[in-house]
Amino acid sequence: MELAIFGAQGIALGLYKAVHSCCPNRNIRCFLVSERGVNAPILAGIPVLQIDSFADNLSQEEKDNTEVLIATPENVMGEIEKILESHGLHYFIRMDSLRWAELMGYYHIQDKLFLPLSVLPVGYHKASVTTYMAKFYKDKPLSGNYDLPAWITPIQVGAALCEERVADILDCRGEGISEKNVNYCELTGLYWIWKNKLYTEKENDYFQYYGLVQYRRILNLSEDDILRLEDNDVDVVLPYPMPYEPDIEEHHRRYLKDKDWQAMLRALEEVHPEYAESFVQVLKQQYLYNYNIILARKDVLRDYCNWLFPVLERTEELSVPRGRERADRYIGYMGESLSTLYFLYNRERLNIVHTGCRFLV
Repeated sequence: MELAIFGAQGIALGLYKAVHSCCPNRNIRCFLVSERGVNAPILAGIPVLQIDSFADNLSQEEKDNTEVLIATPENVMGEIEKILESHGLHYFIRMDSLRWAELMGYYHIQDKLFLPLSVLPVGYHKASVTTYMAKFYKDKPLSGNYDLPAWITPIQVGAALCEERVADILDCRGEGISEKNVNYCELTGLYWIWKNKLYTEKENDYFQYYGLVQYRRILNLSEDDILRLEDNDVDVVLPYPMPYEPDIEEHHRRYLKDKDWQAMLRALEEVHPEYAESFVQVLKQQYLYNYNIILARKDVLRDYCNWLFPVLERTEELSVPRGRERADRYIGYMGESLSTLYFLYNRERLNIVHTGCRFLV
C-alpha cells in the first residue's frame, strides 16, 4: 500500500524522516491537511495536499490501496479520522505520541544526532527525581484517567492571576513571577522551581533531578529509565526535538513578530555574547526543543535557569510594547528557541539524552 501522512508540521516531518529511514521501501505519496493555512506547499520534497483535492482525484480502488498515518496532536485525531472516512479513506493509523516517540528513537539511533535514553544500560541505583507539572486554571479537563508517576507533582502557574485553585503548589507562593504567566506561560513554573527548589539543601527537600512538564505533555519515563540516570551520569533528559523546514528560523517567524525577535537577539548579545555568535548556526539547522519540558540534575538545571531568565527579563525591557504591557505568550515561545540554543551549544559538555513526550488527551 502507498502511504500518506496527515499533518504538515514538526510531528509529521519527524514521522516522515523516521519512516523514510527505517522503511526506505515504503513510498510516502504526500502530506495531507484539512486546510492550506500556513502550511508549506512542499515538505521533504513531496507535496502537501488538501484532503478534498487529494481524495477527489482518487478512485475507490486507489483509496483502498492508500494507508494514512495521522501525525498531529492527539486531541484532534478523532476528528481527522471522521474526515478521512467521509472521503472514502478507511485505512489509517493514529501515530500517537508513544508510537511517534518509538519511531523517533529508532531513527535517532541510526543518525546519532539525539541519543535516546532507552539505549543506555539499566543501572542499579534509582535516582531521586521530582518533576512539576504546570497547570493553568483554564485548562480543559482530561478526557482520560491517567495514573501519573509518583515523581510528578502539579503546580498551578499563573496562580496570582485568579482565585481558582487547581493544584496545591502555587507559583505565587515564595519567590516567583506568577503575574507574568500571560507572557511566560509554563516558564513561570520553571522560575518558581529555580528560585525555591534549586538553591535549598534541606534534607527533606533534596532531589538529584528536577524538572518541568506540562498538563497535557509529560516525559515518558519508565522505571528502567529512572535507573538509567545516575549510573550513566545523565545530565539532562529532553523530549525528542521536532524538525522543521527549511530550518527552525522559519518556524519562529510563524509565532513571533520580527520586532520581538530582534529584541531577544539584542538581549542575548548583551547578556551572553558568546551564545549570540553561535545562534546563527543553530537557527540554520532543523531541530527545535519544543514545550519548555526538561529534566536535569539539580546543578545543571540551576545553571540553565541562571542563563535563561536574565535573557528573557532583558527581552521584556527591550520589547515594544514592553512585556508588562502585553499578554501574548511571546516569552514562552522564546524559551523554546533559547533552550534549543543552550543545549545544542553545550551538547559536548553535558550528557544529554532524549525520550518521548506523552500527550494526555
